[in-house]
Amino acid sequence: MTLILIVSVLMLIAVLWTVMARSLIRSMLGLALVSVGVTMLMFLFAAPLAGVFELSVCAGLITVIFAATVSLTKPMPAADRAKYSKERLKRYWPVPVLMLLAGAACFLFLKIPDFAALPAVANAENSVRHILWHGRTLDLAGQVLLILLGAFGVITLFKEIKNQ
Repeated sequence: MTLILIVSVLMLIAVLWTVMARSLIRSMLGLALVSVGVTMLMFLFAAPLAGVFELSVCAGLITVIFAATVSLTKPMPAADRAKYSKERLKRYWPVPVLMLLAGAACFLFLKIPDFAALPAVANAENSVRHILWHGRTLDLAGQVLLILLGAFGVITLFKEIKNQ
């Protein structure tokens, strides 16, 4: 439980760094660190398949795609960057407060399942499809949510770049 809390706090710091970084490269690296933290949590929750998927796709492939996208964008002038940083700080200051409240609510009101105590899957049903859909449904839902949040982040980023 202590290790889960430490990883969660480190992920919170990485999330804040990702949102508040002035450089797109730093934001991209922060997002990769968040994915590594999610991977660690998945392994701690005894979800190695989801953890390997998170590490290979989200921390690996998505980071490479973002690096290619960032290399195609032109840098913002220094004068505009300072103004933009102040506006972003005003816009996103509730993020850490909401994250802390959501984390506290999860730990206080939700019963965290013991993933390691899930029953073993019989040999006849030991396929990845059966494990994902029947034994690891919560992991799969988390992966889908992370992919959708990543897509939402990319859309938001391109809308901000387009508006400038």
